Amino acid sequence: MTEVSDRQPPRRRVPGPARPVRPAARGRTGPGARPARRPGGPRPGAPKTIRLGSPRPRLRLVGVGLTLVMLAFVVRLVQVQAVDASTYAGKAERNRYVGQVLAAERGEITDRNGVALATSEDAYDITADPTMFAPDELKIDDGPEQAAALLAPILGADQEDLVRKLRPDNPSLRYVKLAGRQTPQVWNQIKDLKAALATKAETDTSTVNVLAGVFSVPTSKRVYPNNELAAGILGWVNAEGKGSGGVELQLEERLAGEEGKIRYAQSGGRLVPTAGSTETPAVPGDDIELTIDRDIQWAAQNAISKQVEESAADRGYVIVQDTRTGEVLAMANAPGFDPNDLSHADPRTLGNAALQDAFEPGSTAKVLSMAAVLEENVATPGTHVVVPNRLHRGDRLFKDDIDHPTWYLTLNGVLAKSSNIGTILATGQLGRTQSQANKVLYDYLREFGLGSHTGLGFPGETKGILAPPDQWSTSQQYTIPFGQGVSINAMQAASVYSTIANGGVRVEPTLVRGSKGPDGRFTPAPEPEKTRVVSEKTAKTLAQMLESVVDDEEGTGTKARIPGYRVAGKTGTANRVDPATGKYHGYTSSFAGFAPADKPRITVYCVIQNATRGSYFGGQICGPVFKQVMEFSLKTLQVPPTGAAPAALPVTFKP
Repeated sequence: MTEVSDRQPPRRRVPGPARPVRPAARGRTGPGARPARRPGGPRPGAPKTIRLGSPRPRLRLVGVGLTLVMLAFVVRLVQVQAVDASTYAGKAERNRYVGQVLAAERGEITDRNGVALATSEDAYDITADPTMFAPDELKIDDGPEQAAALLAPILGADQEDLVRKLRPDNPSLRYVKLAGRQTPQVWNQIKDLKAALATKAETDTSTVNVLAGVFSVPTSKRVYPNNELAAGILGWVNAEGKGSGGVELQLEERLAGEEGKIRYAQSGGRLVPTAGSTETPAVPGDDIELTIDRDIQWAAQNAISKQVEESAADRGYVIVQDTRTGEVLAMANAPGFDPNDLSHADPRTLGNAALQDAFEPGSTAKVLSMAAVLEENVATPGTHVVVPNRLHRGDRLFKDDIDHPTWYLTLNGVLAKSSNIGTILATGQLGRTQSQANKVLYDYLREFGLGSHTGLGFPGETKGILAPPDQWSTSQQYTIPFGQGVSINAMQAASVYSTIANGGVRVEPTLVRGSKGPDGRFTPAPEPEKTRVVSEKTAKTLAQMLESVVDDEEGTGTKARIPGYRVAGKTGTANRVDPATGKYHGYTSSFAGFAPADKPRITVYCVIQNATRGSYFGGQICGPVFKQVMEFSLKTLQVPPTGAAPAALPVTFKP
């Protein structure tokens, strides 16, 4: 058998035409070898061959360069993360986080009925981080100047002053206040301008956001909705938000609350919301409720302002007090000031003259002498007092406000006709010697509150001047009984009449009814101190005697009459010490009283200083003010007349 093989038979080449035989290529022999070069130069027209150099040197050079660059990065990274890690971390922390104070909301001040007298509205403190205006931060040298030029017209501030704040002496200072208590409209203007610069800087490399370091801190601005009303009581708040007068200063700690703090991350002047923040919330201040009745305050303010203007006087004040509780219902001064705009206020009108002025009261103080005489039982309202036209005592010759023949007056008549001579004669009976009489009278003056602060605790309040009796001059022994040679403030005088109206018990005056804390809980003010000064019998007798001043035709206070009501009151016209010269010049005119006389509810005390037009007698210019304010107060508090007939005590006697 023939064996079959899997191998294919070899292909046979088909013989073709014979090829010419060429010289063998170099290094290669056999079929298909490259033909050998022709001897001689290149062929005519053939392209010139360019031989490339070896790439290895260039690759080595690039590799060395990259190695050096990477080595530099590694060295710097080691320095930042290992060697100087804490330094750079601290610097980054300082640049990243900003701390600000959160202002507490200031408490409101209201009247006794909850009507706002002082409140607060939203405002902003405009602040800046001076380090963000440095040349290395903004890449320009005049960043503070450019920022100040933009901010000055918006803030109404001096441009150079802003530059000084943005370029402080301390280069590490991180916080300055550019302007305080600005309205939301002002901050919105700055914020819009700041945003516009930031947007432009993102697309225009030549623009620098010079306001990136300007910020705002929410705060509040004090507002007095009634303008001048009760300004002397309320005071004002300064540019730093601190109470600087009146109740605002007196109760600053309670009204101001407690400031908070916030610390947050920022970048380029913008808050980084995802970086976290820490905050200690501010605690709002207490709301303070005063004893003042806004409507009665308005009536008193209106009446005294009109009379001061008509009399061309230096100033005047009116106090209205609840005789039973000692609460001050009104305390008005004229001229006054608007605490919303102190830039136009006369410095002489700032403060509360009713508490800060010390003046000689004149004849309104005669009620103190009569109280001592009655309480010591040395005379009664009907006691006969012969009053000559002149009386020689010590080194002086005393007279009444008018020349008169010898008067035959009762003790009641001495008060009704406001006789200086009669008062000297009556108080002379308080002791066996003049020195003893002086001591007795002094003790009563002190018990009524003269020479002491009223208890209001009001800033700048004067306690007046009352020298000890052993220091009274020869003339003072006889002038103090009728209100000269002793100085008081208006609240002290009003308190004297309220003490008589309250049955002889002095209730310490109060201006604050209570406060309401952040929790909304109302806390009443402490009960005022009460002191019995004279007996109820003496107080009632004095009230009847004071009625004669107003009701009797012989009295000096007829202009204070109120139809339907029994009114007790006393006029006063004293020589006035000019505070500028320290000498007597002009007069202090006054009227004090209460109503209803037989069931007292309200005391009103009016003073006008240095009236230069028309009458200067207290009964003539202060009596009408008393009447107007008292009528309004009685109606406001709905106090009805008692309907009882007056006592009608005799004024004169027949010798």
